Amino acid sequence: MLSFITWNVNPAWFHFPDFIPLLGGREVRWYGLLFAVGFAIGAYIVHEIWKKEKLKEEWFDKLFVYVFVATAVGARLGHCLFYNPGYYLAHPVEILKIWEGGLASHGGTLGIIIAVYFYSKKITHQSMLWTFDRLVVPVGLVAAFIRMGNLMNSEVFGRPTGSSWGFRFVRSVEWSRPPISAAPCHPTQLYEAFCYLITFAICMWLYWKKDAQKKEGFLFGIFLTGIFLSRFFIEFLKNNQEDFEAGMLLNMGQLLSIPFVVAGLFFVWRAMKRDKYPRL
Repeated sequence: MLSFITWNVNPAWFHFPDFIPLLGGREVRWYGLLFAVGFAIGAYIVHEIWKKEKLKEEWFDKLFVYVFVATAVGARLGHCLFYNPGYYLAHPVEILKIWEGGLASHGGTLGIIIAVYFYSKKITHQSMLWTFDRLVVPVGLVAAFIRMGNLMNSEVFGRPTGSSWGFRFVRSVEWSRPPISAAPCHPTQLYEAFCYLITFAICMWLYWKKDAQKKEGFLFGIFLTGIFLSRFFIEFLKNNQEDFEAGMLLNMGQLLSIPFVVAGLFFVWRAMKRDKYPRL
């Protein structure tokens, strides 16, 4: 039985030939491809929700634009300002270099919350929770695709482990340096992807089989709790992303997850307490 798994996947999925103007020599990475595929499937599922409820098509079109922009901008700003604000505030142009990597899911979530506020106020005139209860149904799947992209990039992996499923991330410079020193590590990307898929399955079941969207905020609360509670516990197995996290009882990812977990539990409690909607 193997004592480890050697992960040596090329993060580039495709290279454009040199003779193609502007694009010649550039690469398309698995991360970007998986992000795009996940986002497209998520958009399809939300569109099916729109058709099921016979909602306005223009609402969906505008929601797609709001969420896409908010995810990209929020995730990039979140990484820059949560994990290395000193550097990026001193070099603001570096924030624009999103192709060099560095996205934070907490920042993406905050970006979407802000976008949904303006979307709900200007477009649907429904409550934010009304929008979120429909929008979050496929997001667990999208998040799982993104974590698989991290795996293809050999990044965001865990601490050394003696388990038989430990991964040797041979393409990662970080993996070869202390304190890891080329030891097999927890493939935390897979752990998170699995938990996110479970959250996705639960949200799909609750929406399509139980009409859970009738309990305002319930689906949103289930989503927040499922995603960020699993993230909180898996962070115990991860390496610190920045030097300042060394010696902290909880790392930055965990500290940022706590408010979302609390909010998720609150929305579930609030929805179940109200008598306005039928029981699930």
